[in-house]
Amino acid sequence: MSDDISDLRLFARLVNAGSLSAAARELNSSPAAMSRRLAGLEERLGVRLIARTSRRFDLTEEGGLLHERCVKILADIDEAEAEAAAKGRTPQGSLRVGAPSEFGRRRIAPLISRFTDLHQKVSVHLALSDAWVDMMESGLDVVLRLGLPSENDVIATKLFSSRRIVCAAPAYLARHGVPETPDDLTGHDCIRLVRGRWVFDNWVFRDGQERRQVRVSGTLTTGSGEVMHDWALAGKGLALKAMWDVQEDIAAGRLVECLAEYWCDEIELYAVYLSRKHLPPRIRVFLDFIRAALS
Repeated sequence: MSDDISDLRLFARLVNAGSLSAAARELNSSPAAMSRRLAGLEERLGVRLIARTSRRFDLTEEGGLLHERCVKILADIDEAEAEAAAKGRTPQGSLRVGAPSEFGRRRIAPLISRFTDLHQKVSVHLALSDAWVDMMESGLDVVLRLGLPSENDVIATKLFSSRRIVCAAPAYLARHGVPETPDDLTGHDCIRLVRGRWVFDNWVFRDGQERRQVRVSGTLTTGSGEVMHDWALAGKGLALKAMWDVQEDIAAGRLVECLAEYWCDEIELYAVYLSRKHLPPRIRVFLDFIRAALS
């Protein structure tokens, strides 16, 4: 098998070099030795791989197919070897992680503290922001982001999903009543989230198989999910929040879920990182840790 892989690597080098003599120079060998190795490979496969009609050779149809496949095979082998080597190395160095403000402070910050206890040679910087983060410009290694990314040069792995719920403090509901249908929201004070110039005032619900939107209004808007949470706790209005942000308050009775039977839209959290051939151990280990911790 090792000889087979060696022959494939030689063939790929020949094609990339463009000639036997160029390949021989790169490999510190001779054109005659290269020619013998190529002839042996062709004899073993029973096909002609290269048409030797000039100084620069041309691939035959069979040679072109083999080259296309062997490039992929060799890349997979190199990737597997790099991953195996990385698993044997101790994660170390600096790691920069981005996360939404509220979720990052409440859920990710404690997990990062545990991570650094386990991997003491890794230093972590946690950047919290509710704004969209450009992976290339931010200098972050991993960004925890709501929804699939639109960039082509990143990889995203889904961590978990939850649903958005309408919730309010008991004091607010005692004063204004509990909405029984999504249409009732038009008569309530709804705390709305703002992103740039976009106000999230169309709240989505499912009524059976039907998906519908309700336009809401209210006296308070904010660009911070955490401020929205605090206002809801203070009884300032109804809020549309991810369950993972408010589940402790729901369990403790500080907030009450409304319209549960209408099931608001689902929200998904992804770990996003730049596409690269071999992930450094610190990034790979962090991704494995955060996925297991949040699952």
